[in-house]
Amino acid sequence: MVAAILVVGDSGSWGADRPNVLIILVDDLKPSLGCYGDPIARTPNLDRLARRSMRFDSAYCNQAVCAPSRFTLMLGSHSTSTGLYHLGSRLRHRIPDAITLPQYFAIHGYRTESLGKVFHVGHGNLGDPQSFMTEHFYDKVIEYLDPASTMGGQLTREEAFFSNQQLDQIRSLPRGAAYESPDVPDEAYADGRVANETVKRIGAAAKRRADAGTPFFIATGFARPHLPFSAPKRYWDLYDPATLPQPDFTAVPIDAPKIAGKTNGELANYSPVPEDGVVDDVLSQKLVHGYYASTSFVDAQIGKVLDALDRHQLTDNTIVVLWGDHGFHLGDHGYWTKHTNYEQANRIPLIIAVPGITDTASSTGQLTESVDLYPTLAELAKLPLPQVPQPIDGKSLVPVLVDPAARVRDHAFHAFPRRKLGRAIRTDRYRLVQWKRVEEPEDTAEYELYDYQTDPLETQNLAGEHPDVVARLRKILYRYPSPVDPSAQ
Repeated sequence: MVAAILVVGDSGSWGADRPNVLIILVDDLKPSLGCYGDPIARTPNLDRLARRSMRFDSAYCNQAVCAPSRFTLMLGSHSTSTGLYHLGSRLRHRIPDAITLPQYFAIHGYRTESLGKVFHVGHGNLGDPQSFMTEHFYDKVIEYLDPASTMGGQLTREEAFFSNQQLDQIRSLPRGAAYESPDVPDEAYADGRVANETVKRIGAAAKRRADAGTPFFIATGFARPHLPFSAPKRYWDLYDPATLPQPDFTAVPIDAPKIAGKTNGELANYSPVPEDGVVDDVLSQKLVHGYYASTSFVDAQIGKVLDALDRHQLTDNTIVVLWGDHGFHLGDHGYWTKHTNYEQANRIPLIIAVPGITDTASSTGQLTESVDLYPTLAELAKLPLPQVPQPIDGKSLVPVLVDPAARVRDHAFHAFPRRKLGRAIRTDRYRLVQWKRVEEPEDTAEYELYDYQTDPLETQNLAGEHPDVVARLRKILYRYPSPVDPSAQ
């Protein structure tokens, strides 16, 4: 299968030239998109990208929280391999000599740039400025325009977290609004400004490519639909609240270990959410409305970027990747946001457009992880197999891009640390989660097993009923190296 891509790459649309790479990162974006079959979502731009791409229907993040998930993408390494488990984890403290994905492309002659939310900045984390050749174009993640949303312009809890201010005083700060919908232009919010700057960068990159033949690697990151659901009114107006989906199952799974659950602490940092994070039906409808409105807002910004590729005649020699950093609970199990090992927090949208390979819409059920993008993009650009200081845990998806029926892995792996470390194996049918302290013996482990063929809503933990399945999937889990202990961080 690999040989096929080399033949197409050498004689296809970019000939002997190396392809450009554009990675679009979207915060908290789950596959609630038209191209993934959501009948409610208004996402025309992502839908048109999907029409010339391969859509990965079984893609999963490697840890369902912002900073660690982005590290897995940029390093090609699981958090269990690197110890980068936390929002405040610093890449260069753990792996000083790591060569990130953009650094690897820079070594091989690419000009690399980043805009918006790429690495996580906040919670004491400063991102990784050395990953890119040019100064990062930074903009806000938490942003309000209505003074009422911030109690008259005060610094709110989440604004403080994401700007590394007063981190030792968070609980004393006021809560910002969970949503707002002013009648403003797109550029009034950060995602609109990031889109406009990305359009400018693409124009400059097109000229640079024409003048000097320099390929580009651009990573552009959008904040919405991360909370707060701050989006211009016209995107809210796309939806009738009465038609929006509400969760079908709002209880925790029967027989699930307590450690597998979560509080809605992130959500409770916003008003008018109750301080205990418990959401009633009226507020649930408003939050779901805000999520969909924010998704449509970011879709419009991505459309501007795709238009710029078309306008500068770069579409036919640019690989485009659309990646959501993790999923998002919208009230299922009574949970909101992420931070679990359940399906809604870990399944992500992944769309890859490769000129000459994915010129018409295709889809695959190949189980896929975020770490797979590092070796995949390196191979598509015909770069050498990455030999870098950090472990490359990903597998190249090139055979799948050539043939959607091809398979390069039979499961996806992800993890989430709590008082114990939860490590998960997701197959086509099952998810096994083991909860165990790294240094403790196997007989201390707690297990979850879900059968998505018979119970797609994860209503019951079946580990006690199917010990044979647990044993089989546990063997896969123990093929992985011993994880770095998150409690030692």
